[in-house]
Amino acid sequence: MSYLEILDTPPRGAGIQHALFDFDGTVSLIREGWERVMAPVMCEAIAPGEPPTPKIEAEVLEYIDESTGIQTILQMEHLVEMVRAHGKVPPDRILDAQGYKDIYIGRLHEVIRDTVEALEAGTEDSAAHRVPGSLEFIQRLRDRAVTLYVASGTDQPDVRREAACVGIAPLIDGGIFGALRTYQDFSKESFIRELFERHQLSGPELAVFGDGPVEIRLARAAGAIAVGVAASPARDSKPDPARRARLIRAGAHLIVPDFSDLPALEGFLWGS
Repeated sequence: MSYLEILDTPPRGAGIQHALFDFDGTVSLIREGWERVMAPVMCEAIAPGEPPTPKIEAEVLEYIDESTGIQTILQMEHLVEMVRAHGKVPPDRILDAQGYKDIYIGRLHEVIRDTVEALEAGTEDSAAHRVPGSLEFIQRLRDRAVTLYVASGTDQPDVRREAACVGIAPLIDGGIFGALRTYQDFSKESFIRELFERHQLSGPELAVFGDGPVEIRLARAAGAIAVGVAASPARDSKPDPARRARLIRAGAHLIVPDFSDLPALEGFLWGS
């Protein structure tokens, strides 16, 4: 049974020539559950040494949901603003965005370290850490001569390492890109704009795949085809309700729980 959900008719043009994938949650499941790491970091920063109030918890979770897909450092810049706004931390003890990012990344790496090392050693199956059907779909796009890119809000060295772990790196012929130390040097918005300018795209010649509202909104604004990936942690090929809702709000043309129904997905993208 297919759970492919068409929300809006995508623009049609000369055909898809380029495809841009977000990474975490769209292709890779290595960092699945990162929200459960980030939320406590944010709550502890806002209200150190005390349980967060329901209001703080709700504010943090709402922000994480809406900011999924942007660079981590930008999420931490917002955290600095939240810490200041709640007034529970003396100004001279508030960290900068990089300081909070270091705490979050340190905790996240503790969670995923064993998995990454096992994948690199070949003692764990990479398929268990990919969104179902993603490798096969990416290969199908390569067979159609579509140029492939990965653009992530995760730090670039980590994205490239983990893309190799899940087995997609050799297929991504356009490049694998992520956040840089000087974050102004890379963003999904600037990358999409660069693709349009470099290749003189008309809009629907680019398809964007992502689980976050950021890349979906950017795709719609650029006139590209926006495919939302609402992968369920249950791995049951049904869309995750919360992810589905945020992708609908962002303007996805299509929502899929994963890439396992290749015929239906190709039929939507190529109108066949």
